[in-house]
Amino acid sequence: MTGRVAMRLRVILEQVAKEKQAKILALEIQPDHLHLFVSISPQMVVHKLVKAFKGRSSNLLRSEFPELRRLPSLWTNSYFVSTAGNVSSETIRKYIEAQATV
Repeated sequence: MTGRVAMRLRVILEQVAKEKQAKILALEIQPDHLHLFVSISPQMVVHKLVKAFKGRSSNLLRSEFPELRRLPSLWTNSYFVSTAGNVSSETIRKYIEAQATV
């Protein structure tokens, strides 16, 4: 996702995060995937947040950008989730921001 699609995706993800009371700490959108660093409450069920991000963005982007309808799906069912654990938030943020230049 690039250009206008990437810009619209960013807005959609920010809207979903706000609705779900999640905070986006870092976000980099690549042509074929994205890196998203999110802070959520311990009560939030992660797979439901991922489902909300993917579902809303797929629905809206495919309706607003007809060229995306040719794809069998916008997202795969897979995703990677990890807790920050022993790594600082700043380290994760820098890693994600560095993906923009990769």
